[in-house]
Amino acid sequence: MVFGENKRESSTAQAPQQVGRSYAVIVEEAETSFGAYVPDLPGCVAVAETRDEVLRLIEEAIEFHVEGLRQDGQPIPAPSSSIEYVEIRQHDSTLSI
Repeated sequence: MVFGENKRESSTAQAPQQVGRSYAVIVEEAETSFGAYVPDLPGCVAVAETRDEVLRLIEEAIEFHVEGLRQDGQPIPAPSSSIEYVEIRQHDSTLSI
């Protein structure tokens, strides 16, 4: 922009857009707490007293983990894990599900 002119310079530059990634999160319920981890981000874990709290904390942990990798110049793993449920039939009366 040139100072002193009455023209407004139109800016075509746009702010960088955040590219979202969705990581699979495993949530496990224990007797008195919940734990969560991300298979694609080894070491990225959270523990809390409630399911809602552990989901909030694991989201923060993912952001923190990815930022740490970025700051260290490490590659950020692409999400590759998924989850499937496999139904099994109860054939044996001693098997309790």
